[in-house]
Amino acid sequence: MKAGVRYWLMLAVLLGATAGMAHLSHGESTPPAKPLTQFPAQVGPYSKVIEWPLDQETLEILKVTDYLNRGYWTPGMNRDLMGLYVGYFRSQRTGASIHSPKNCLPGAGWNPQESTVYQLPLPDGRTVPVNLYVLRKASDEELVLYWYQSHGRIVASEYWGKFYLVYDALRLNRTDAALVRITIPVANGDEAAAQQRAIAFAKLVAMDVEQIIPR
Repeated sequence: MKAGVRYWLMLAVLLGATAGMAHLSHGESTPPAKPLTQFPAQVGPYSKVIEWPLDQETLEILKVTDYLNRGYWTPGMNRDLMGLYVGYFRSQRTGASIHSPKNCLPGAGWNPQESTVYQLPLPDGRTVPVNLYVLRKASDEELVLYWYQSHGRIVASEYWGKFYLVYDALRLNRTDAALVRITIPVANGDEAAAQQRAIAFAKLVAMDVEQIIPR
């Protein structure tokens, strides 16, 4: 998408968001979400091995309603350690909104090397778009998959995420959504192997997230 078209599209989305949120000033009708602590400790062959709590300063910046930040691995294969972050927002009307990893990761010193949208086939037969990034910091390389998930829908694009935020606010009186991010180190420069493992993990994670956050 050209820069000019992207600018006007985003402007239209943001104007629509402002109008939509003002129109719906009463409380949202979001069903209760399960605590993310109930997310499975076993995801396919991967087991939870560590929790990484976020510090208070980070939580104040993110403004998430609930989150999980964990490491999963297949026993005996250290290189398979997967980082899984899910940030859930019950409402995005009061200054809280999803932060794009496109902004956060470079701010942490990671430099994007490659980026694409990958069509992820899910076990239920759907194919959904997710973002696939390869990043580098000094001699370290990392592969990242991330997407936006809400109401049974998965999107990769920040622009479509904003569009559906407005659409669902007007249609359902709901602005709840989650960011799902998976990270894996690229061992010995083998991006293909890292991608294969991350994709296999992501297929299962996406289905489990649907069982936690409201549809």
